Amino acid sequence: MKAVILAAGLGTRMGKLSKETPKGLIKVAGREILYRTMKILKGEGIDEFVVVTNPLYKEKFEEFLRKNNFRYQLVINDSPEKGNGYSLYLARPYVSGRFVVVMSDHIYEEAFIREALKGNGLVVDRDGKFANIDEATKVKLENGRVADIGKALEEYDALDTGFFVLEPDIFEIIEKLVKEKEELELAEIVKETKLEVFEVNGFFWMDVDTPEDIKKAKKFLIKNAIKGSGDGIVSRHLNRKISTKISEVLIDYVEPIHMTIFSFAVGIIAAFMAFISPPVGGLLYQLNSILDGVDGEIARAAMKTSRFGGYFDSILDRYIDFFVLLGLALNLNPDIWGWVVVSLALFGSAMVSYSTERYKGEYFVDIYKVIPQMKYLFGKRDERIFLTMILCLVGKISWIFIILALITHLRVFATIYLVQKREDS
Repeated sequence: MKAVILAAGLGTRMGKLSKETPKGLIKVAGREILYRTMKILKGEGIDEFVVVTNPLYKEKFEEFLRKNNFRYQLVINDSPEKGNGYSLYLARPYVSGRFVVVMSDHIYEEAFIREALKGNGLVVDRDGKFANIDEATKVKLENGRVADIGKALEEYDALDTGFFVLEPDIFEIIEKLVKEKEELELAEIVKETKLEVFEVNGFFWMDVDTPEDIKKAKKFLIKNAIKGSGDGIVSRHLNRKISTKISEVLIDYVEPIHMTIFSFAVGIIAAFMAFISPPVGGLLYQLNSILDGVDGEIARAAMKTSRFGGYFDSILDRYIDFFVLLGLALNLNPDIWGWVVVSLALFGSAMVSYSTERYKGEYFVDIYKVIPQMKYLFGKRDERIFLTMILCLVGKISWIFIILALITHLRVFATIYLVQKREDS
C-alpha cells in the first residue's frame, strides 16, 4: 500500500520559517512534521511514499527522504498555484490499488492513523478537540457521504482531517475536473465525488499553518509523551508539571542522551552534597528526580526512543540512589545497628526497581499495565526521593533510613503477593 504526500504549497503563513524550508520539514518538538506521519504510516504497513512538491523544495525533500531511508517517488508540480487537487492528479502514474493521501503539514497521533487506516474515503472528526475551528474545513454529511465541504460552512457535522483512504478509480473524476478547471482543490474533488466518509473522533490531529500552531502542537506532543505507567503520586502532581515545561524549552536544542547525562551529573553532585549539607543534597536529589523525566519526555515527543536509552537511564538511576543514600549515611555516621538499617534501606530501594523490572523480563509485559493495583503501592522512586528531600530539610536523617527500610521491603512483598494473586486468578 502506498501513501501520497501533498507538499507543493509554499506555506506563506509560516513567515520566515518556510522561506527556505518546506512547511512539512519544519520541526515540531524536535522532529519534522512530515517525519512523524511517514514514520507512523511506515510502521502500519505503508511501503512506499509518493511525495508531490514544487521545484523550489525538490532538493530539500530528496535530502530528507534519503536521510531517513524512506522508499519514495518524488513528483514535481511545476504549477503549485493550480491547487492540491492538481497535485494529487500528478501522482496518478505512481499509485495502484488502495492508497492513502495526507497533507505534509498535518500532525496526527499514532492512534488516529491506526484507526484511520481501517476506513475508506475522507476521514472526518466530529469532535475536533485540537483543531482551530475557524480555520478548519467543515463537512456536511448525508447518508455517510460528503454533501458539502468548505471552511465557510455555517452548518456542518464534522471536520476534514486531511487524511484520505482512496481507490484509484477516483482519478477518472479528477482527470475530468482537471480538464474543466484551471485550479483544482481537494475539497472540490471531495464534493464532486460525494466521497464516502469514515469517522475517527477525539484523537489528536491538527493542521500546522502558523508559528502559533507549532507551539500548540509542541505542548500536546510533550504532554502526550508522559510515560504514565510507573509514575508515583509525586511525579503525577509535581514533577511532571515542571519537567514538561523544561522539555518544551529544550526539545528543539538537545538530544535525550544529553539530558540523561546532565541529570546524572546533578545526581552525583547531590550525593556529594548529601555528605556535606543534607538539606542541599536533598534539594538536588529532588531536582535530579524532576530532570530524570525530561530525557524520556524528549525522546518520546521527538520520536527518538531507544531500548538502550531506557536501559542506560535506569542503570544510572540506581547509581544515584545508592550514592545519595550513602552520602547521607556517612553524614549520619551511625553505629553498627544503624548501618544494618542503612543497608536494609539501600537494598530495599534497589529491590523495588528490580521486582518490577524482573517481572517484565519474566512475563514480557509492563507490570503496571497488567496489575492496576501496582499504581497505588507507595514507594516508587519519585516518592522515595521526595520523602528523602523533606526529611533532609527538617534534619531527620536517621528517619530516612528507617522509613525507606520499611516501605521498600513492604512494597516488594506486596508486589510478590499481587503477582501471585494474578497467577492464581
